[in-house]
Amino acid sequence: MKNNDNLVGAFSPYTCKISDEAADAFKEALDGFTGVGYTPVAVSQQVVAGMNYHFFCNSVSVTLHPKNGAAIVSVYKPLEGKAHLTNIKAIN
Repeated sequence: MKNNDNLVGAFSPYTCKISDEAADAFKEALDGFTGVGYTPVAVSQQVVAGMNYHFFCNSVSVTLHPKNGAAIVSVYKPLEGKAHLTNIKAIN
């Protein structure tokens, strides 16, 4: 089995060391998002014409009786312009 570190176009392995750039993209993409709070724990990234991020997050619903969970939050940060949310996949 090959290590994805050297595969062009592949996502990197997840790391708990979230760079300032990744944290900024996450914050920008989820600005104004309501209903569930997401806290990134680890990130994987893919260089494209910009950057794709997969954030492994703890989640908590913003409800009377909050529910805790986990999710993969996908964000795309183009070379120019704002980062935006592309997908959220709950992990059961």
